[in-house]
Amino acid sequence: MSTTTFPGRYKSLARISEFVSQYAQEAGLDETAIYTVLVAVDEACTNIIEHAYGGEGRGDIQCACDVKDDSLTIILRDWGDPFDPASVPEPDFNVPLQELQLRGVGLVLMKKIMDEIIFSPTPDGENVLIMIKRK
Repeated sequence: MSTTTFPGRYKSLARISEFVSQYAQEAGLDETAIYTVLVAVDEACTNIIEHAYGGEGRGDIQCACDVKDDSLTIILRDWGDPFDPASVPEPDFNVPLQELQLRGVGLVLMKKIMDEIIFSPTPDGENVLIMIKRK
């Protein structure tokens, strides 16, 4: 497993994507799968910056990648406000687009893209997000 820590800033998103991309390639994911994984990672990191930290520069994002025979595991850690995915209502996609509430759409997108998502806060205040993509 390889781990790197990035500043919790929007300009770090490209570097995080580059880091994850090299392991997605190593895992043998095709170009489309790599692109969608990077969308999920970008959404997760943006949520960390906006919601866990309440803005840029208030904490770091640690990213770890692990390649197994048939999967890529991405672990994102932050030390911001805790997140309970059950507290986010499912968006209603049956309403006209201009009426769609955007809160929760990114979470739905991440769940659709990744094969498995686990939110796991620790007792010492660390937020851990585990995302798994299988070939």
